Formats: sequence, C-alpha cells, structure tokens
Amino acid sequence: MNGRAVGVKKPELRLNPVVSEMPEAVSIFVNQMVYDYRKAGEDVVTLSLGEAFFDVPLFDFNSLDVEKSFHYSESRGLLGLRRRFADYYADRLNATVDAESEVLISAGSKSIIFMAMLAALSPGDEVLIPEPAWLSYPEQARLIGAVPRFIPHDKETSAFVEYITARTRMLILCNPNNPAGRIFSASELLDLYRICRERGIYVMVDEAYSEFVTDGPFTSMASLVPDKDGIIVINSISKSMGMSGWRIGYAISHKSFISQLLKVNQHIVTCAPTILLMYCEKYFSNILSLTLPQARLVTEKRDLVRDIMDKVGLRYLRGSATFYFFVSIGNFPGSSSEFALSLLLNKKIAVVPGSAYGESTDRFVRVSIGTESIERITAALSDIFELTKVNTFDRDQLAEQRLRFRDRLAADELSLN
Repeated sequence: MNGRAVGVKKPELRLNPVVSEMPEAVSIFVNQMVYDYRKAGEDVVTLSLGEAFFDVPLFDFNSLDVEKSFHYSESRGLLGLRRRFADYYADRLNATVDAESEVLISAGSKSIIFMAMLAALSPGDEVLIPEPAWLSYPEQARLIGAVPRFIPHDKETSAFVEYITARTRMLILCNPNNPAGRIFSASELLDLYRICRERGIYVMVDEAYSEFVTDGPFTSMASLVPDKDGIIVINSISKSMGMSGWRIGYAISHKSFISQLLKVNQHIVTCAPTILLMYCEKYFSNILSLTLPQARLVTEKRDLVRDIMDKVGLRYLRGSATFYFFVSIGNFPGSSSEFALSLLLNKKIAVVPGSAYGESTDRFVRVSIGTESIERITAALSDIFELTKVNTFDRDQLAEQRLRFRDRLAADELSLN
C-alpha cells in the first residue's frame, strides 16, 4: 500500500451556498490590490484603509505575568480590563456599566457583532440596516440565515419605522456612521429604541468611532438605556486606540443577553488572546493618554480635508465624524466599482466603491484620510474631482488594464521564485 486513494469515487464536494455566493469584502479586496502594487514597487495614495495610523509606543511586556499568558483566560475577558472599559464608558460617555455582568470581551468587534446576531436571531428573521451600511453587517446576517433589509441613505430616522415588518428582529446602527460620518442624536436614538423595543426588536449600536466626533457631543446608547434592556453596544480598541491588529473588541448589554453571548463566545473563540488582554489592562490609561489626542488631531484633519473638498468642488454625504468621507462620483458614467478601479489603475489612488455599502450608495466612494499626508490627500482629491467630470470611458479597456496588471504580478512572482 502506498497510501494513495486508488479507485475512490469522488462525487462533487458541496459548499454552503451562502458562503460560495458571498462576495469578498470589497475594502479588503481593494487593499489587496494596493499591497500588490507595493510589491511591484509602485507608490499608491492609500485612501482605502479603515484605520488611522497612530504613534503607539510598545510598553514593557516583562512586567506582565508571561507564564499565565500562555494559557486560556476568562471567556468574558479579564475582569480587570472589563472594569477599564466600564470606567471608560462612565468617564467619557456618561454610561453606568457593570463590568462583571454587562461586558464581554472577545477577539475583535467584528466577531462579536456576528456572535451577537447568532445569539439574538433565528433563520428568516430580518435585520434592518440603514445605508451606507458597513459591508460586513449584511453578510454576517446572511451567514446565520437572517435576511438583511436596507434603508436608503437619504431617509431620516423618522421614516425608519416604515421599513419594519413583522419579521424584523434587529436594527443595526453604526454611530458615528462608517463611512458617511453621520451622528445619531440622543433624541433620534431614543425614538428608535422606543419604536424597536415595543416591537421586540434588538437595537445593536456599533460605536467604534465614538472618539472621532468634531461638532457637539456624542451620545452612547448605553447612557440612554441604563438597564441595557434590548440594546447591544459594540466597541473596540481598533479605532480610538489605533490598535486594530490586536483584535480586541467588547460588547455591553443586559446581563441576560451577555450570558447568552458568553455561550457563543465559549464555543467559537474561547477567549481573546490572554497576553494582549493583560497588556491592555495594565497600560490602558497610558495608551488612551497618547491616542485620544491623536484621535482629536485626526478630527481636525477631517475638517481641513472637508474645506479642501469644498474648494475643489467635490460633493459628499452629510456627516461630521470618523476619518472617512463618502464622496459623490458625479457624472462618471460607470459604477462606483469602475470609478475606483479606474482611479487605482490610472492614478494609483485607492478608494472603496460605494456599492459595497448598499444599493442606494453606488454613486459614491469612501475616502479615508487616516493614513496619508494632507499634501497627498489634496493632490488625490483633485484627481478624483477630474474623474467625476468624465462623460465616457471604455469598460473593455479598463478590464484589459486590470488583466495586464495581474499578468505583470504573476510574472514578477515567477522571477522572484
């Protein structure tokens, strides 16, 4: 016997159709092209990354109990770090949070959002998502058999109730919104909570960008609903602390929901990385003291970029927070995907097409200002504006350009090997 499976019948191996029909995350796909360009020695103005680059020093790991870090820790997350997050919400967002029963930490807020849907929803339930909708919300809903339903970007919150059906079981808000920067006011949040709670609908609020607010106060849903009944608040250290690579996120909710979310976390993740939780607990205040001022600088940069766009003549959706703009593609005759591809292939400028965020937003692209200098952003905005004025373009030529780029990459890989 040589170990080979001789004569074994091989019927087709099927995949979950939900997964096989699922598109790639468009923002990650665009950024992969950016990485491909860089491998080929090309300089790309990267306005597609979903993060701001902060100067975050590395503190001393030797002061931690490294031996303990080699092992599993509490599935809820280390209590000390849960207390840090609870204090953060009390001090900065005026919300009283019980660290022992109302907080769960896991491996990034993206996984927690998925696990929260899994805990709350059954197959066939509907999830209501206002556009522009962060691109992972609907795909995560589909993964668990739920049905995403969308509210067009130009609808006011007073019209949201018109989209609720007998099967709606969750409303997801990104506040402040990624990518438009829209901030939901306290009155809007309360009205939406009342509408949803009386219908047995969860309100999940993703507050990852709460520190990137430039005008007026930010109101957390956790401060408006002190008992957390029917709300799920999501946050992380990725944005405001500039530590996206560490994959630490957390949920705040009623203790009864956290106990259900805990079971899901135990079976999918077990716990977030112990050494990173220990590090964040010990140096939480040190990190915040360094990163929050940098977040404020990013908001000031956002105001400056807004003024530049106004002078250039670019139009964008209303909003005053985050480090993104959702910019109109104007008269460009193609889709937002074709606009983004043309911009990348011809001008070496990377943006994310608006089609990734919903049907009603295909005439926009997401521009992130978190990683490039103001000089490079200014030059890129002029090129973007020029492309918005184009009346014709050749789709076949664009496709051919992309193929040539792929062939060139393949040739470079072969030469390296």
